[in-house]
Amino acid sequence: MSGKDLHTFVTSYRAKDVEKLTVRMKNGLGSSEYKPAEYERLQAIIDAKRLESDLIGQKVTKTCRTAKATRESSILQQHRQVWSRECLRLQKAEEEAENDIQDILEMIRPIDKTDTAIFSLQEHALLLKTEQETFRTATVEPVHHLKDDLCFRLSEIHQQHGASGFNWEQVIQQINFVKDQQNGITAKLHAEYLALEEEITGLGLEKYLTSTSDDVVSKKDVPEEVLGSDCPYPELKDSLIQAFRSLSERYQSRLQSLHEQLHAINRFCGWCADDHHCFQFILSQYTPHDVPNYRVLCMDMLQRLFPHRSRHELVKHERVWDLQRFTQAQLKVVTQQWQRDHEELLARALVTLQEAKHAHQEELELHRDRQHQQDICSHLKKRLQQWRAQQEEVAKLEAAIAARQQEEEDTRLKREQERESAFRSQQKEKVRQFYLKQQKRRELLEQRDRERLANLRSEMEEQARRDKERVQFRADMLQKQREEREAREMKRQREEEERQRRLEVLRNQVGVVAEADPERMMADTEAWRSHHLNTKESELQRPLYSINTYTDSQIVSDPRVRVEQALREAGLHHSQYAKEVMSVIKPPKPPRPDTKSIIKF
Repeated sequence: MSGKDLHTFVTSYRAKDVEKLTVRMKNGLGSSEYKPAEYERLQAIIDAKRLESDLIGQKVTKTCRTAKATRESSILQQHRQVWSRECLRLQKAEEEAENDIQDILEMIRPIDKTDTAIFSLQEHALLLKTEQETFRTATVEPVHHLKDDLCFRLSEIHQQHGASGFNWEQVIQQINFVKDQQNGITAKLHAEYLALEEEITGLGLEKYLTSTSDDVVSKKDVPEEVLGSDCPYPELKDSLIQAFRSLSERYQSRLQSLHEQLHAINRFCGWCADDHHCFQFILSQYTPHDVPNYRVLCMDMLQRLFPHRSRHELVKHERVWDLQRFTQAQLKVVTQQWQRDHEELLARALVTLQEAKHAHQEELELHRDRQHQQDICSHLKKRLQQWRAQQEEVAKLEAAIAARQQEEEDTRLKREQERESAFRSQQKEKVRQFYLKQQKRRELLEQRDRERLANLRSEMEEQARRDKERVQFRADMLQKQREEREAREMKRQREEEERQRRLEVLRNQVGVVAEADPERMMADTEAWRSHHLNTKESELQRPLYSINTYTDSQIVSDPRVRVEQALREAGLHHSQYAKEVMSVIKPPKPPRPDTKSIIKF
């Protein structure tokens, strides 16, 4: 069997090929006879292939182990970067806290010699500093010494190129001793931590260590500004109080539901306190998104710290903790919304109360105006009644005068009858005296009544005159206002007509006045014709030589010459006023730039 046949030998076969091979062995391989196989050569080939496969498997296993080690070292390197950043942050925070505490201690000064609390506080600060140094000496320095010792021993081993005569048992005992010492210190710190936590819980100070976002902002249902306001409308005040109460009930129900959700979740999310705090610290350390591949690093660190917990348990605990934080954030947001809505409702309520007060004040003003109008009406009614009483009194006085006149007439007739019937002169004299007294008394009464009537009539005429003057004044005012409006309207119309007239003048100025005349447009102009016709005459009238100077009209046209002539005639051409005036006047044409001199005298 040749090498080519060995390479083409098929080692892989299927179950149905067995029958074909059996038939070929029975019937022969064609024209040639069956040749026996060389099993030794085949076994050697199989052993060579198996050895090659084992080598490849070892290479693959070594590559996987190397890749795993590389991946592990890469992850550890990333962890070191994160932890180094965290260490720097913690060191900075520690320095800031120490500086703040030192500043506070330096700022505190004792009041007098009896103030021993300040000195005890300073002694306590020194004691804490001493304990801190002692703790660092007992915990950190042994680890650094062990690290330096191990580095020195490794350097000696590399220099000797062998570790046959090296005492490894002593090194292992030293490492175990440092580990036991660190474990004892850690256990002691954990015991102190548990004792301090129990002490805080026993004193009831746990509520001061919790987040303030969980506390519900305590506020009254209705503020004092609304309850104590003097609102003139009780229905409005009741509606505002009901609005505040409904707002409080709505937000209290929401906060109650959130508190129930928060109480349904355990404080440590089903884990022990140490594991939960460690979990929180790792998540807070790997939370910044600027860390590359932060999610994988976080889960890797959690799996390293909690090897007894699966990835599903870690993810589930993270979701529960996210739900707890989300519920706490909702509590804080709902509380802030409650406070914001309460403040907005309070502002709107105060504005509404202020508007209600203004409306009530306006109603009072309107009521006062109406009362004033009623007073005016009653006053006018009273004056009308007084006028009617005066009219009645005038009528009564006139009736009294008429009655007295009638009485006088009757008395006169009676006196005549008595005179005729009187026989004796003495009786006539007595009667005459009596009549004289009666006459004087009647004249006095008549004079008094007439004076009263005259006074009443004069007062009535004066009142009527005043009423007429008032009516006339109002009519004049209305007429004056009407005339002013008409005058303004006439003025506006005149201005509009003047504007239209000016516009019409402008239209006429810019309008086309010349008719189209193509022949005249293409013909010669009069100026051109006269120029060419009178060329010879102009040549004859031209002077013998040209004068390159100014004419008298050009000189007189300069305003400076005229002003100077006027000042000279007034005798002021040497005064300061003439100099200032001449310096202000400009020539009719500005001088050319090439005529200006740059020489300064």
